[in-house]
Parts: sequence; structure tokens; C-alpha cells
Amino acid sequence: MSLTSIQGAIADSCLKAGRAVDDVTLIAVSKVQPNARVAQILDQGHRCFGENKVQEAAGKWPAFREAYGQIELHLIGPLQTNKARQAMELAQAIHTLDRPKLATTIARLAQEMGQCPDLFIQVNTGEEDQKAGCLPADADTFIKDALAMDLPVRGLMCIPPVDEEPSLHFALLAKIAARNGLKGLSMGMSSDFETAIALGATHVRVGSAIFGDRIYEQ
Repeated sequence: MSLTSIQGAIADSCLKAGRAVDDVTLIAVSKVQPNARVAQILDQGHRCFGENKVQEAAGKWPAFREAYGQIELHLIGPLQTNKARQAMELAQAIHTLDRPKLATTIARLAQEMGQCPDLFIQVNTGEEDQKAGCLPADADTFIKDALAMDLPVRGLMCIPPVDEEPSLHFALLAKIAARNGLKGLSMGMSSDFETAIALGATHVRVGSAIFGDRIYEQ
């Protein structure tokens, strides 16, 4: 597929769901993509990207911002507390707030820096041992605690198990968000973003469908 075809599919999905196209932000996931591929998407006018690792983002985006101007960067991978400051300096949004220690660190740094990216709390809807995110049963308390720290929690994020129907997880995430008064839903990737949009996604994270298969270093 391509950026244009993904944008068209998002528009079609919004129309079917009775939603405005502007309700959904397309995050082009550029992790492990060669700079030449990223530049091609920038040349087409897209300005919202997602990265998994702070170190990779730091090595890539300052130069692109100098060349292309304002770019909205979303960090969508697990975040270590010792990388929180750098993440907050680089990104406009962090989608993987998932534990009290990280929340406390971000709150302290926000006070020191006088700024804080938009935050999404990651919920491990599949309760998978290998995956980050707070458990659904703990989500309400964690959301309440994070908001009490004056953190700008805009919504929730999830990554459904690969072998389960994603709509069940999207619906669960939407239910948790609604009862906590949160509007943002970061859910849906290359294979299931249309389903996510039908269930209320406000941010979809699409990588390979835009850039092609990722190229990993050997």
C-alpha cells in the first residue's frame, strides 16, 4: 500500500463509522526504516510519526526537523525511566505510560522542565506476560493516580494479542477510557486499523503498510 491509500482507507472507515476524518490521527511508524523511506513520506507532506526507541528517535528526528520544519513525534515503545527526560524533550506524545514509577518520574521531570508531552496509558488488554502495560483490573486506579499528579493523560493505548480478535480488545479499551472520561484511543495498526476506527480509535499506528517491510540490522 502507500501513504495515499492508507489515508483513503482511513477516510472510508471514518465515513462508514459516521465520524469526521479529522477525528483520527495517522501515526506513520518509522521505526527501523531507512532515512530515505522516511524522507519520501515527509516529501508527501506527512508530519506525524511514531518511534519505538528513544535512542533511534534522537538519532533521526533532529535532522529531519531542521530540514522539514515542525514534525509531531509519538513514542510508542516501552519507555525506561532513565530515558524519560530525553523522551520528553523529543516527543509530543508518549503512548506507553504503564507503571507508577514511570508516572512519578515524568511528573517530576514535567515540573523541572515546565512542559510535558501528551500521555497515553498503555493497557495490557490481553494480560500477556511478555507485554508492557497495566492490567485492565488496575487501569482505573492507575488512571486516577496519574491524573492526580497533574499529568496530561489524553487517553489509552493497547496492542492486542496477535492470535485473538482485535475488536474485543479495542472495545475493552474504549470501555475503560469512557468510564474514566478519556477521549483518546491509540489502537489499530497496519492489519486492523479499520476495525479500530469503527470502535473509536483516535490515533492509528501504521508502519509496514506505508513504508514496506522493516529492514533490521543483522
